Amino acid sequence: MLKLADHWVWDSWYATDDEGRHHGFFLRASRALQEEGRRHLRASIGHAVSEDMQDWTLLPDALVFDDGPSWDDLATWTGSVVRDDAGRWRMFYTGVSRAEDGKVQRIGSAVSDDLVVWQRNPGPLVEADPRFYEQYNESSGWFDEACRDPWVFRDPAGDGWHMLFTARVAGAEPARQRGVVGHARSRDLGEWEVLEPLSVPDALGFGQIEVTQLHRVDGQWLLLFCCGPGEAADERRALGEQGDNYVVPVENFLDGFDIAKARPFEHESLYAARLHDIDGQAHLIGFRNLEGGEFVGELTDPIPVRWDGERLVRK
Repeated sequence: MLKLADHWVWDSWYATDDEGRHHGFFLRASRALQEEGRRHLRASIGHAVSEDMQDWTLLPDALVFDDGPSWDDLATWTGSVVRDDAGRWRMFYTGVSRAEDGKVQRIGSAVSDDLVVWQRNPGPLVEADPRFYEQYNESSGWFDEACRDPWVFRDPAGDGWHMLFTARVAGAEPARQRGVVGHARSRDLGEWEVLEPLSVPDALGFGQIEVTQLHRVDGQWLLLFCCGPGEAADERRALGEQGDNYVVPVENFLDGFDIAKARPFEHESLYAARLHDIDGQAHLIGFRNLEGGEFVGELTDPIPVRWDGERLVRK
């Protein structure tokens, strides 16, 4: 596991270099804040490396908040890492600003030759387009403008790149049903076109569909995401499911995701989990959230998993 004595650790994402080492990027904030609820607006992006994703060596932070005034001059949040066609690493990440008290989220990027030293690109690249997505206002019934957690991947057909992100739609539905999977597309990872969401609000839905990921397990494409019980629709909470990480089987992601089919990966406290392959075997790794009513804030050891045809389960 990755546990820091002086910092909480939560959302994470991963990349494997040419030597087979696993690089973990994660949100971190000082435990000197004392109240864990303050950590989000103090977050930076930490970095560690491991041969087996169990024993980690801490490296310098990958990114911290920018000098102001800037779109990311308050905190840097969750993202993903890909390798571009030129062989350089690209990190897409979330930023919030002091000017908006962290209430409006945007997505930008940074570039690296070695996964260690990162340089910001001009940004932001993606924002909540009001044609498709809810923007922040005090009467919206929600506490922020969701445009975060970018998951970037190459189009399986080879036609450019796609981005999934956490978003919400405006409408008459209850606030805890308006979470959707945002979608953007790019040919070069530099210019992005924001598109309609790939899911629709549902009575068995969620107020926010966080930390999305598309990954194949045992030949089946899966959408992985998370949502806390207090932010799920009433009908979803009435199911009494255990676990805050959800999985939806996917045949063709461009046809959209049926969020009503989401089923949880059962775990007592795991949150913001990611699927990552170790020696060809899918593993799940995330952070320990609330245990006994207390926030833990450390990454788990990887959990080997399999797809049983209906659910993602421990192997």
